[in-house]
Amino acid sequence: MLAAIATLLVFQCLGEGLSYLFSLPVPGPVIGMLLLAGYCALRPAAAIALEPTALELLRHLSLLFVPAGVGIMVSAHALRGDVLAVVLSVAVSTTLAIIVTALVMRAMLRGRRRVAHEHGDRA
Repeated sequence: MLAAIATLLVFQCLGEGLSYLFSLPVPGPVIGMLLLAGYCALRPAAAIALEPTALELLRHLSLLFVPAGVGIMVSAHALRGDVLAVVLSVAVSTTLAIIVTALVMRAMLRGRRRVAHEHGDRA
């Protein structure tokens, strides 16, 4: 588990470094996650090794939102003039995330059916 956590942190640090080095508008953890996804695609054994630790972290993901929630409550006074913009951006981004997820899921199911049909399996 320690090696898997170290691997996750290395990719996050790589992402942070690239984001800082090239002044990218994308957060470092997002870049690190993309690098990790590419690494796991190239080395499936790495994905298998990371899976138990990743699932354990996901099980406790809600705890990671506590500091963010506290930060929002502490700086709520700074958001007073921008409440409409914040609410609108949350609503739009949530809607877009749901739409993109549905489209990706539909594409994956079509691909799965196509593969199953080619192999004579039932999906």
